[in-house]
Amino acid sequence: MEDISVVICDDSALMRNLISRVIEGTEGLSVAGKAMNGQFLVEKLSLYKPDVIILDIEMPVMTGVEFLRWRKQNKVDVPVIILSSIAEKGAAVTIECLELGAADFITKPNGSVSADISSVSDRLIELIASYGGSYARRHGKQVRSSDFFSNLGSDRLVERKLASKLGADKAKEFLSTTASKPSLAPVSSAPASKEPAVIEPLRNPGKIEVIAIGISTGGPNALRDVFKMIDPHLKQPVLVVQHMPAGFTKEFANSLNKICALNVKEAEDNEPIEGGTIYIAPGNYHIYVEQTSLGKKMLRLSQEPQRNGHRPSADVLFESVAKVYQNHALGVIMTGMGKDGAVELAEMRKQGAWTLGQDEATAIVYGMPKVAYELGGVQKQVPLEKMADEISRLARENS
Repeated sequence: MEDISVVICDDSALMRNLISRVIEGTEGLSVAGKAMNGQFLVEKLSLYKPDVIILDIEMPVMTGVEFLRWRKQNKVDVPVIILSSIAEKGAAVTIECLELGAADFITKPNGSVSADISSVSDRLIELIASYGGSYARRHGKQVRSSDFFSNLGSDRLVERKLASKLGADKAKEFLSTTASKPSLAPVSSAPASKEPAVIEPLRNPGKIEVIAIGISTGGPNALRDVFKMIDPHLKQPVLVVQHMPAGFTKEFANSLNKICALNVKEAEDNEPIEGGTIYIAPGNYHIYVEQTSLGKKMLRLSQEPQRNGHRPSADVLFESVAKVYQNHALGVIMTGMGKDGAVELAEMRKQGAWTLGQDEATAIVYGMPKVAYELGGVQKQVPLEKMADEISRLARENS
């Protein structure tokens, strides 16, 4: 089994070293090289041959944005994960990086250089494993599955809990007797999807009045692919949960609005649901549908506890759609690690809704759609390049 190789590009020596420790301390990952700015990375990229690049934005000589422009111009396909601050200005630049082809982003602890890299290490490993693993497999490497790295994230949670009780040094000593690198949980390659459960809908699918989409890792670029090809005459509203931090979703919606024929906006509380509009759930807020006493359907936001480790949660959205719209809805679940949305998509199917899931071949992480499929919640699996056409066709034929 080969490692997923990573290049770290950051002008801070401290950040380069801290991120290196996380990577080198994770079985299945290794550091192929480091760079202190984009120009150095350009010069060394052919030597390093990474499966994924971790890229800072603000650097001397050549910034992260300038590197991405070079990457696009030179048709370099190695996925790039952006390190971003959480400032409003940082959000705009981060979304610009996605427009230039970056795969995803992660916020630096405290918005800049910080020794507290452990607070984002699990998310960092998830993104590296997802994008780097997908790239490595496409280029013939035998690397560990996303499930393996998901288990490692659980191990780090165990380590932090032990540290709170035993102290950091004793916790590390205890864990070091268990494995040379964090790997407490039994792991294996992700098995092929089992036969799906059979759901007998309570009613036949009816006219589609709303489209609800749940998506996570791999989502920013997947949504760009879908919405730039969506039917410009789509009559139904589209409600989207994309797992993304607060402060970024408004800029993300604005970015999608530039390439989509439909109106794309960040959802607001108590907002009437209008046809032909795409609503993006705000970061750190659940989004759900509520029907008034007069029968009018409204969008609502809440900061109720996370579900499946997320806020917004696709399960919260799908649950409300199943209740309010029953068989007059289309539910779509796409790339993402974990199981968010899977259970309530199955409930939508039970209520008679139409449902689609992204297929394994085109999903950066076949987690959420896989669980939904196995639960019987997916009527049809669709490759990413055909998802816009399939959504548009169903919406058109059942409007």
